[in-house]
Amino acid sequence: MPVAVPASSWRAVAGRSSSSAMTRLMLGRTLERICKGVLLLCLLHFLIMMILYFDVYTQRFDLFSRFNNGRNGSRNNISGAAGHHYYYYNISRPNATLASYLAAGEQLVPTVQPETNQTPSPKPLPPCPEIPPGLVGRLLIEFSTQMTMERVQKENPNVTEGGRYTPPDCRPRWKVAIIIPFRHRENHLKYWLHYLHPILRRQKIDYGIYIINQLGEDTFNRAKLLNVGYTEALKDAEYDCFIFSDVDLIPMDDRNLYHCYDQPRHFAIAMDKFGFRLPYAGYFGGVSGLSKKQFLKINGFPNEYWGWGGEDDDIYNRITLNGMKVSRPDVRIGRYRMIKHERDKHNEPNPQRFNKIQNTKNTMKKDGISSLTYRLVQVKKYPLYTNISVEIGKPPPRPFKG
Repeated sequence: MPVAVPASSWRAVAGRSSSSAMTRLMLGRTLERICKGVLLLCLLHFLIMMILYFDVYTQRFDLFSRFNNGRNGSRNNISGAAGHHYYYYNISRPNATLASYLAAGEQLVPTVQPETNQTPSPKPLPPCPEIPPGLVGRLLIEFSTQMTMERVQKENPNVTEGGRYTPPDCRPRWKVAIIIPFRHRENHLKYWLHYLHPILRRQKIDYGIYIINQLGEDTFNRAKLLNVGYTEALKDAEYDCFIFSDVDLIPMDDRNLYHCYDQPRHFAIAMDKFGFRLPYAGYFGGVSGLSKKQFLKINGFPNEYWGWGGEDDDIYNRITLNGMKVSRPDVRIGRYRMIKHERDKHNEPNPQRFNKIQNTKNTMKKDGISSLTYRLVQVKKYPLYTNISVEIGKPPPRPFKG
């Protein structure tokens, strides 16, 4: 038997259905309005972007037309008629923004078009390493093989006229003049050049080699020749470091770096003739180095040591009396071989050397680079070295002993 439903229930159900339909209708209209608003914003954004891009490209096309006109004008009149100048603009800027392009359109500065191709400037070289990577360490030094200048020259094709060399791949820390006092030692010089040029190149040094040749047969004066070498080398280049070396001493280790240090440097601390030991604490002979500042501080070397011996001890005294200390390499690195030879004529031991050494404090300010006199005879540049021939005078007559 069917059950009767009250009218109030039907009205409640109908009301709920009507309310749900109204909610869905309002939600749909809201979404429709949002979609229309988004669409309108997109259209507005698109129109704005089109206007901006059109304006920018119009400016760019105008600039390109100016560039082409200027270029065509320069082709038609290379010499440039009086009163007419043609310009080009560089607007190729990677990663530029829109704002920067707009600013560029207002602030571009014209540049005169170059008529010839310009090569880009080379990149600056890095400084040379303090410890060059190409060093080999202990060397085998021998003098039994016949040596010629032609062979040495072939071995060193990168050395330029006058014995000059600078590393091609880095910027040296020092500019070094290597000065050798010389007379009648041509055979020794061949061996010295044969060994030293490769060593110095591996050490990444900017250097020049100067042979200071004492003319005549008067008594030899090593220290005065070194003063001459200092003076003449500075006429050739702006050196800031000076290495003074005897021609018969060859280093046995290329880690013994030929440049200047914070203190005056004694390189030849372990010669074979001394049993590879320092003969005494104040020894400063053979091979030494001073910066320009250090050299001038001691007034250079003494000029009055004629004959063999004494001048290196005087130099050591000058260094210590001026508040400096001698620096030295490790004894295992500062080893040298000497080319054996007889004592040179007119280079006999100086009998006055001991008295002079004791008076360094009194003589060093008036006897040195400040009092140097000599006569320059010839400067000749050879492929492997620069030869400087000089006359340095004669020793004063010795006092008569009654």
